[in-house]
Amino acid sequence: MEVVIRARNLRKTYEGKVEAVRGLDLEIARGECFGLLGPNGAGKTTTIEILEGLLAPTSGEVEILGCNWDKHSRELRAQIGISLQETRLSEKLTVRETLELFAGFYPTSRRAKDVMAQMELTEKASSWVGKLSGGQKQRLAVATALIADPKILFLDEPTTGLDPQSRRQLWDIIREFQRRGGTVLLTTHYMDEAERLCGRIAIVDHGQIIASGTPQELIERHCGHHMVEFTASGTDADVTWKSLPGVESVHHEDGMHVLSVREPHQTIPALLSALQQRGSRLDHLSTRQASLEDVFVQLTGRHLRDE
Repeated sequence: MEVVIRARNLRKTYEGKVEAVRGLDLEIARGECFGLLGPNGAGKTTTIEILEGLLAPTSGEVEILGCNWDKHSRELRAQIGISLQETRLSEKLTVRETLELFAGFYPTSRRAKDVMAQMELTEKASSWVGKLSGGQKQRLAVATALIADPKILFLDEPTTGLDPQSRRQLWDIIREFQRRGGTVLLTTHYMDEAERLCGRIAIVDHGQIIASGTPQELIERHCGHHMVEFTASGTDADVTWKSLPGVESVHHEDGMHVLSVREPHQTIPALLSALQQRGSRLDHLSTRQASLEDVFVQLTGRHLRDE
């Protein structure tokens, strides 16, 4: 496994007081799509900006493609593409002019018309950036990251503002980039996107990685395989539900009891029996597969989309 992004004991302190990143270690292999997830204020954006060479760490080491930003910044910038969460482009340039401008920043680049075709922006080639819709501007931002034909793509919430069709189109572009040997570091607030695209994921909170692995590994490790959700009268205490067979953990969400379980066929009959013994009335019961969203709630206590 060739590691192309490596961080060792990464730390960033602002004004000598606020620790945004606290001893973070990270390794990403060539050809991976790696997801970095975390709530606002967790240190995720600071970490990404350090890896991109936009921010200097307080301490620790960063290697990108075997090089470091202190000695090889010019070489590295020619080999990475960056799509920031908010990319501000000149509104008085056309789409074609914008891409040709960005192409001029690199020693070698792709043709603007090829990237426009890939991002379905050909019809907007002569349109001013200021006249584009939010989704079109987002696609253009990603196009500026692709124009240099980079080895590594840093994509910070690239599908925000895109319609479902455009989101899936970008997923296909990311997969094709990987098939050609490219590496992607992705942040997103869409859990389904992380599950579909990312081979591995790290969840960051309070400046540290609190969990990492494949989406399936994280789900099995922290949530079991299934979620049982129910509401019933007279069910204030958790202790009864935690003791049911197959229950891994319990939390409350929107007035419901949510049980993480491994064997729902064992848990549900035991739950119904316990409710009957308590004289409680079952108002709602549903089961579903555990998801990455459940992992995030278990580990951080909140939904990523709520951040």
